[in-house]
Amino acid sequence: MPRSRPSDESFRPLLFDASRSEDAAAVTSLLASTDLREVHDRLDSQLEELVGCQAPGESFTPAGLAAAVERARNGASPDRYGTWVWYPWSGRLVRVLPEEAFRLVRTDRNRDKITREEQRQLLGRRIGVIGLSVGNSAALTCAMEGVGGSFRLADFDRLSLSNLNRLRGGVHELGLEKSVMCARRMYELDPYLDIEIHRQGVDEENIDAFFGSGAGEEGRSGGANGGLDLLIEECDTPWVKVAAREHARRHRLPVLMDANDRGLLDVERFDLEPERPLFHGRTGTVTADDVRGLDRDGVVRLLLRIVDERRLSPAMTDAVQRIGSTLSSWPQLASGVMLGGALVTDAARRILLGRPVLSGRYYVDLDALIPAAAPFPVPAGAAE
Repeated sequence: MPRSRPSDESFRPLLFDASRSEDAAAVTSLLASTDLREVHDRLDSQLEELVGCQAPGESFTPAGLAAAVERARNGASPDRYGTWVWYPWSGRLVRVLPEEAFRLVRTDRNRDKITREEQRQLLGRRIGVIGLSVGNSAALTCAMEGVGGSFRLADFDRLSLSNLNRLRGGVHELGLEKSVMCARRMYELDPYLDIEIHRQGVDEENIDAFFGSGAGEEGRSGGANGGLDLLIEECDTPWVKVAAREHARRHRLPVLMDANDRGLLDVERFDLEPERPLFHGRTGTVTADDVRGLDRDGVVRLLLRIVDERRLSPAMTDAVQRIGSTLSSWPQLASGVMLGGALVTDAARRILLGRPVLSGRYYVDLDALIPAAAPFPVPAGAAE
């Protein structure tokens, strides 16, 4: 049986083609392994869905549906069709449709907000994500919607208890690398994705590789290192924020960032404007070298220039003054993080499909869009 990383640090499933004898033998070995905890085989229902997706206007009798399922298998016997997916971190063995059929069914309910041809285009794109707190939501939403078929994820941090107010994770994953946790979730949505992770985040040694001009890191393709098509940047480290944009501008890549306050989506179209100043000119001519080694106060000042302190929400404005004294860090809510993931994914989809999305800052401020018409009444029984 093929070996993978120990289950506590693995992130990539193993795929076995049921039509190949050697893969079938590997599955037989897995079925006898003590590592196996669960076998999940719902291939018949997936095939029925496939038939329905291919002929949505047709009503099948039971016999007609069985015949259509038989045709969908292209003559393969039931036990030699599909792909077995081994998830070593959970001990699950799952059978799914072959890649093309799987993708057709999994994204069928996108139609025709996303056409099948558009979906194929999107699945051929590679997206980089730096920072996997807010970036976790963006990466998962992109994977769920089929915006991108290849991903490069970077974060040096591990999941902590205070992250669970906004990250999709469980207490059994505390201490797990955020890059590993995110990749696992994405592969559980679509085992045919191609994901590389940079466990130490992005730094001077690997930034060229992250953008696709050096040797790759860990990924299903064994380090194949094609360039990115779009960057999602969601980290707090000044050097990384600036250096990532310098590289994106050099490679002519669009950059998206959700600021997790007032629904701020930041769009920088370096693909269309290769001379565009970083951060819309808000930081002047600052370079990555200029921000190396900033102290805590310097970091806060830079980040406030980037997001425009004057336009922060009242709660965030108040919080900035108290970070390091009565607050441990920037406040972030799950609702804001999920909204950010949606905004980034929507913009990424439109950019990658060539639709007009201009550089700029866009606010989807729910407090402004859904204002309180009058003061809230005091709940019954509340202390006065």
